[in-house]
Amino acid sequence: MLTATGVRPTGSGSTARGEGRLMSAEYYRADSEDGDSIDDPSEDALFMMLSDLNGTDNTFVAIRPDQDDPVWFASVTVLAGGGYEVVLHDTARNEHRSTVSTRIHDIARDLTLWMADRDSPGP
Repeated sequence: MLTATGVRPTGSGSTARGEGRLMSAEYYRADSEDGDSIDDPSEDALFMMLSDLNGTDNTFVAIRPDQDDPVWFASVTVLAGGGYEVVLHDTARNEHRSTVSTRIHDIARDLTLWMADRDSPGP
């Protein structure tokens, strides 16, 4: 099984369980229930994190800007009956969507596109 541990997208400060924080994410951070985290994850890194989800001890991935009081977040949770619930929430745009999917490749792609459309955190 592939894991997101140790994944370092080009130009980012990825971290993973046990490595310690290298630097803050420039835009956003993905964290899974089992403690894995990736700063500014690529579509491939998200796919790997989603591939590691299971119904027992690693049931979700949460993605949000690496800042206090973020205005948006996304989450992917394993459903007991199969598939994944994807929640996209952006208070600045009054947006809250929840969908169900079984294809992690599509989820990773859609998350990457949705996050790219969010406002970048300012200084």
